[in-house]
Amino acid sequence: MSRIGNKPIPVPSGVTIEQNGSTLVIKGPRGTLEQTFHPEMGIEQQDGLLLIKRPSESKLHRSLHGLTRTLVANMVQGVTEGFTRNLEIAGVGYRVAKDGNTLVFSLGFSHPVRMEPPAGVTFNVDTPTRFSISGIDKQAVGQEAARIRKLREPEPYKGKGITYQGERIRRKAGKAGKVGGKK
Repeated sequence: MSRIGNKPIPVPSGVTIEQNGSTLVIKGPRGTLEQTFHPEMGIEQQDGLLLIKRPSESKLHRSLHGLTRTLVANMVQGVTEGFTRNLEIAGVGYRVAKDGNTLVFSLGFSHPVRMEPPAGVTFNVDTPTRFSISGIDKQAVGQEAARIRKLREPEPYKGKGITYQGERIRRKAGKAGKVGGKK
């Protein structure tokens, strides 16, 4: 029995839900999201709640039950509140600046790296070493954050690179070098 799949999803006021077959369109104050789900999964709307129903107890239906509920809940949260990923840059001379909608990174390469936001995603630069990625689609925000982090992943010796805010980097000890001199 799926504990996640059985939880009802509250629908806030100002959010409209349209269902066309297995396609769900959710409109809210921040925008519109549309997604197609497995045709055998049932999505019902009752008294300001969304319920996800599965037709049987087969392994496929059990696995799709929780997944469908989570995806629908993320869509509802996205059109009402949105999603944000905060990132930090560590390293001497490493920084980020915003040029229009584009982020311009100085990450120790011989050239600045420019990143254009995909549709539905916006960038915000708080300080030269902190920036955020926000949007209504959780998957798009997470994918863009991972793509930017990949530019200069944090390295374990000095901790330099792009990290998610609050991420802990496992540090390694450097080599011991010559201790005590020549004998």
